[in-house]
Amino acid sequence: MNTLPEWLAHCERLHPKTIDLGLDRVKAVADRLPIRFECPVITVAGTNGKGSTCAMLEAIALQAGYGAGVYTSPHLVHFEERCRIRGEIVTAQALVPHFERVETARQGITLTYFEFTTLAILSLMAASGLDVAILEVGLGGRLDAVNIIDTDCAVITSIALDHMDYLGPDRESIGREKAGILRTGKPAIVSDPVPPASVVDRAVDIGADLWRLGHDYNFSGDRQQWAWAGRGRRYSGLAYPALRGANQLMNASGVLAALEALRHRLPVSAQAVRNGLALVQLPARFQIVPGQPALVLDVAHNPHSVAALAANLDAMGFFPVTHGVFGAMADKDIDAMLATIGPLVDRWYFTDLPTARAATAQGLAGRWQAHNTRNDVSASTHSSPIQALQVAAAAADAADRIVVFGSFHTVGGVLKNGLPRLQAKQLAS
Repeated sequence: MNTLPEWLAHCERLHPKTIDLGLDRVKAVADRLPIRFECPVITVAGTNGKGSTCAMLEAIALQAGYGAGVYTSPHLVHFEERCRIRGEIVTAQALVPHFERVETARQGITLTYFEFTTLAILSLMAASGLDVAILEVGLGGRLDAVNIIDTDCAVITSIALDHMDYLGPDRESIGREKAGILRTGKPAIVSDPVPPASVVDRAVDIGADLWRLGHDYNFSGDRQQWAWAGRGRRYSGLAYPALRGANQLMNASGVLAALEALRHRLPVSAQAVRNGLALVQLPARFQIVPGQPALVLDVAHNPHSVAALAANLDAMGFFPVTHGVFGAMADKDIDAMLATIGPLVDRWYFTDLPTARAATAQGLAGRWQAHNTRNDVSASTHSSPIQALQVAAAAADAADRIVVFGSFHTVGGVLKNGLPRLQAKQLAS
């Protein structure tokens, strides 16, 4: 195996399960490699807001002159997107030797695709001479492969109902799993304004340095700017983060708390904070693509994130017609997502996705039809996200809005050939 696609295909064949939570197997392989970070490590868990939090941490660190490395998942289009070193997406050629290292160290131990690829990326990051490593948890926290690395600062973003088959039936159970990334004596930043008691209890039980939004730090803002205050430091007159959406202030506040908690090891200036927040980029988080019709891309894939998307769409102002391109995994609470955003969508374009985990377009349309009470809404089914988007664009007027959401696969499916150029009905005629 000489290429990244060959290694990824190998990883897909190794384990009978896609998800097999537990650290024993992955830790045994990691110990043989070994993987050690000499720099501060920030680990980010949560249901929603993890990717945005990691991107803002990275952007500020880079503006402060630090060599930052980031691991996030899943990717939108190309696997290499999962890791950035010093602001650049890693190359396939850089990854291949670390896949080889993991295979040599594995010695017959079965690893899932996520576990194997996580070890390879962690191996690359540990060998890159970083000043700070930013690691996003894949699923949960306590038993996620990322948790083999002891964090120097844990960040827990919003906690909502998702992946309940693995993490438990309620926010308390899910919070308990997320809190598994906390470490004794280390900062524990909780940016959920109403966290489950299980998170706070875990931090207290193990003696973590708990930073809670609304207790240890806070933010305020008006239409033009916002301010942050924490233990011994304040920022005022901040421009809003370049990432759109009302929920981004909660994420940005957790980022500033994490950097303040690590100031003795990773000092950053106020100018680095301002520049980083102004320049941060992250595709498909309420991403508005310029042009006519308006195009909104969002990887919202559970009821909580879809509710945030709906609020952000509502704040955009009036559009005559909103077209919704939607594809989702079958294990999601599809009914709740459709009910949440349904009042805003006038025409639906349900799509198949290229994974066995996905609900079919026909199945999604059936779920929608079972609960639809509006006579003025239409729906159609399509074999791929890009086909659904093309049909939506052909039906849309220039003043309309198209929203693509429901899964990384949905948004990735329309981005795989670059940002689409839409030709609205009104413009075509």
